[in-house]
Amino acid sequence: MALIALAADKGSPGVTTAAVALAAVWPRRVLLAETDPAGGDLVYRSAAAHGGPLNPNTGMLSIAATARRGLVPDQLWDHVQPLSGGLEVLVGLGISEQAAGLAGLWPTLGRAFASLADSPNAAADVIADCGRISGDSPATELFQHAALVLLVSRTEPEAIARVRDRAAALSNKLHGGPRGAANAGMPLIGVVLVADTNNAAKLSGQVNDMLVHAQTGARVVGTIADDPAGADQLAGRRRGRLEKSLLIRSARKVTSDLYQQFGAAWSMPTGPAGHHPAGHNSTGHNGPAGTGMPGHAGAGR
Repeated sequence: MALIALAADKGSPGVTTAAVALAAVWPRRVLLAETDPAGGDLVYRSAAAHGGPLNPNTGMLSIAATARRGLVPDQLWDHVQPLSGGLEVLVGLGISEQAAGLAGLWPTLGRAFASLADSPNAAADVIADCGRISGDSPATELFQHAALVLLVSRTEPEAIARVRDRAAALSNKLHGGPRGAANAGMPLIGVVLVADTNNAAKLSGQVNDMLVHAQTGARVVGTIADDPAGADQLAGRRRGRLEKSLLIRSARKVTSDLYQQFGAAWSMPTGPAGHHPAGHNSTGHNGPAGTGMPGHAGAGR
């Protein structure tokens, strides 16, 4: 199993929506962690399993005190809350000022996230929503422990230029210099485009060619549909069949492609069969049985 970190260079391309959508359809047990130092969004937009609001004090904020005494991966589950459909989330900080409490602890968190794969009791992949990053963002300290870093970008020319430059900068920081995608070290750097489904394939090819030509060490790994209605359903602001939305269908395609290419390297858990962290469905999905949906208030109903 693995740590997969999602981030953006600038603006609001939809990192949180992409992270929740991927986690909702992830084929194995997964923990969604809001690790944006600027603060998380899920506490404001999602309902807890008991029907009420998520507790903003249980998550990244509460884990800070634990991590200062050392952090065993299984302790992560003590700070996790299930959404109404069962998706387990580590709720983010409330405001950016609270990030001071995590100073010096980001590498510890990164190791715990990556090592959760080896838990004998409750192994899980971790999808980390790192928000917007820059060269001095503390969330980038998670990246060295990740199997895959996904940069989320829209398709306007300025957004593509930024993601190209950010990918090259990350490659330089993590690998010691820009490299071709075929020879890139770990973590692998991928780009996920948020695009209109009508021209997603063409745009993906063009952007991928640009990334390769610029020797960024990154490549396009998939596209998430630019689907405002689906995003509203995922956030609980709109009713509808979420599993049929372009957003979720495209997220399924991305996860399928990722597992086809990298799944063999993300070994299966070695812990006792059938053991699941509290609140997680035994079906292996993260929402109501058989749907894989996170079950936000109003979503899919």
